[in-house]
Parts: sequence; structure tokens; C-alpha cells
Amino acid sequence: MLNHHENLPSNPNRAIDYTGRDLREIWLAGGCFWGTEAYMARIPGVADTQVGYANGNIENPTYEQVCRLNTGFAETVQVRYDPKRISLTRLLGYFFEIIDPTGLNRQGNDVGSQYRSGIYYRDPADLPVIQAVVAKVASQYSRRIVTEVKPLENFYLAEDYHQDYLEKNPNGYCHVSFATLPKPYAAQYIKPDLAELRNRLTPAQFSVTQENGTERPFTGEYWNNHRPGLYVDIVTGEPLFTSKDKFDSGCGWPSFAKPADKSAIKEKRDLSHGMDRVEVRSRSGDSHLGHVFTDGPAELGGLRYCINSAALRFIPLEELEAEGYGEWLNKITDNG
Repeated sequence: MLNHHENLPSNPNRAIDYTGRDLREIWLAGGCFWGTEAYMARIPGVADTQVGYANGNIENPTYEQVCRLNTGFAETVQVRYDPKRISLTRLLGYFFEIIDPTGLNRQGNDVGSQYRSGIYYRDPADLPVIQAVVAKVASQYSRRIVTEVKPLENFYLAEDYHQDYLEKNPNGYCHVSFATLPKPYAAQYIKPDLAELRNRLTPAQFSVTQENGTERPFTGEYWNNHRPGLYVDIVTGEPLFTSKDKFDSGCGWPSFAKPADKSAIKEKRDLSHGMDRVEVRSRSGDSHLGHVFTDGPAELGGLRYCINSAALRFIPLEELEAEGYGEWLNKITDNG
């Protein structure tokens, strides 16, 4: 018996209000659903989880039927997540951290077809995203990947005592290690594929970040934003700029004296539109952000990073810790 959870990590999602969010769903089978649910529920951006039985051949199965009869069900976790906080690509990346995708009908100490690993979807647009993640994972193994990828045929909620089992039974069985959960300030900034980006981003966000577009001045969400907080890449969530370095340049776009982390920004010469400029792109997402000019305030270093609001997501100071950016609190509030 494996017990990694005697001190369950705190759940950052409890501090996030998901009311009114346009949530998406995916169903993940990763062995005993007690531990899989506890792990997935703690990934920032996951609004809700429920455990149940997926893709079987009878209606309303009981736990005993799933365990003892040939019902075809897999112990599965329904994951509802906010695509503006975490992409399906990143979510599946964490899922593969806690399963052995080469183990047929077993995970951890559990053996049986109900413990097989699987990814089940309802939206056909999710399939190419899933396939891309599975292909990447397969390249890391010498053995064949047996995690099944199928449309969700049916899903029945498990009995009440199975829901949030480890929250209610801190000494219960668990085959999952929580060591790979995203740490505050150490998230994986992975760019989703274009199919997912088209689905997740607004037309303006896609145009700016993927097609080098430019929003009209004074129309973006953040050009006149004065709240303290962090500006991250809309595509990957990587920190790019802070409110501490933002200033009013009068140009109609958010302007910053410097990046939050110089290494998170890439610069390249841009000769488009008959001009000679320096383009600014994000490191992990390769998103087009804007341009950098040398007409910034001298007392702030003389640079002006002129950035499209559509390329950014703003995280207010009071939400940083809940969203996994706790290390930035002191950097934004420090007056030094």
C-alpha cells in the first residue's frame, strides 16, 4: 500500500472563483480514482472533479459490479477546467506524470481492466490535442503506450463515499505521488497546438499572438489598467511584465520599462510595414507581444516595451498565490 498523502497538498483552486467561467471537460482514467482525483483537483485551473465509471456496457453500475463483473467500465475522473487558466495540453501533461502509460490494465498495486489508463472526450476538437500529447509521451518510452483514447460513451457517478475520498479519509489507500504537482512559481509553460489555441483564444488574441497582429490603440483591455499584479503570456501563462514596471506612455498600448524576467522575452529585428523596429516575443509561447522602443523615461532605463493587451492575461495581486504565482508577491510590492 502506498501512502503519499498523509499531508495532502493544499488545493489552490479553493481560492479561485470559477462562477461564470466557460469551463471545459475531459475524463481521465488513471487507476484507482481516489488518488487520481485528489491529484487532478489540485492543478491550478481545475474547477471541479468527480469520480465515476466510464465506457461500460450496463447502466448505473455499482462499485461491486465494476470490480467483479465484466462490465467494461474504467474508474475515471471527470475534470472540469478553465481553459483560460490551464490548457488541455498542460492538463494532460500532468496526468501522464502520475500514470504508467505502458501498463496494461494496471496502475500501482491495482490490477484489472477497471484500472486501465484512458483519456475520454466529448468534443471532437479535443482529439488532435490529445493525440499530440500522446505522441509526445510515446517518444519518451521504448515500450508501446497503451493508454486508450476514445470518445466518452457513458459516465456514471460513483457512490458518494468515493467522491473526494482522500479528503474524507486521510489515511486511505493511494497509488499516486503528489510530488509532480505544479509548485507555486514553477509551472510548466507549454504552448498548446494551433487547434487548441484557435478554440481557446479570442479572434483578437489569436491574431496578435499567432499572426503578428496589432490591436488598435486605446482599445485593449490593459492600456489604462493601474491595478497591482502580474501580466503573463495569454498562451502559456509565463510571467512577462509586472505592474511595478508599467507606466503611462500616452501611446494607447500597455507600456513597460522592462520585462519581469529578461530571459522570458525574445527580441528580433522587424522590417515589416516599411519600418525598422525590434519585435518582442515570449520565450515559451513564441507569442508576438509587440515592440520595444528607446523613447521610454530615462529615469526608468529609457526603454518602452509597447505590448498588445490581447497578448497578455493580467493576474491581480490578491490572486497571485491562488494561481501559483506566489513568488511574485514581494517582487511587485517591494519598493526597492
